[in-house]
Amino acid sequence: MSKMLDLGEKAPSFTNLLGADGARYSIASFNDKPVLVVVFSCNHCPYVKAYEDRMVSIQRDYASRGLQLVAINSNDDKTYPEDSYPQMVKRAKEKGFNFPYLRDEDQIVVGEYGAVCTPHVFAFDKARFLRYRGRIDDSRDPSWVSSHDLRNALDDLLAGREVRVPDTRPFGCSIKWAAD
Repeated sequence: MSKMLDLGEKAPSFTNLLGADGARYSIASFNDKPVLVVVFSCNHCPYVKAYEDRMVSIQRDYASRGLQLVAINSNDDKTYPEDSYPQMVKRAKEKGFNFPYLRDEDQIVVGEYGAVCTPHVFAFDKARFLRYRGRIDDSRDPSWVSSHDLRNALDDLLAGREVRVPDTRPFGCSIKWAAD
């Protein structure tokens, strides 16, 4: 495990991650987008499952303003076979993901970002400096949400403002690291 990316730091690069759509992606695949949101995700975590529809609606609601949301599954699929690539393909289709869902097989990307749980959000500006990190919102149950943290951060970023609350505490399932 490594140190979490600090606010203002440059997004760690990634290359050649296999998407649930069969395509390969790098961070450069999204260079034309003014805002890139990286969400560390998976298939089995009940917190992630509770947020999948919100992730789809955030991408839908902000796409025309230049947002690209990308979900990355870094979990060990030997211990958690539900997080395997074939299961990712199935999940993305079932849930109608409108964003790339990528496999970080060797867990290098999650280590460089320092994500601690699923879901864990990192939002970057056009120059790919980290402007928001933390949670999507403040409740697993959509009917209890009182603070739309990621949407608020996106509104600030897309308006060219400083993000008013740039750091929130993420919650969910721990990252499932492979045994050495």
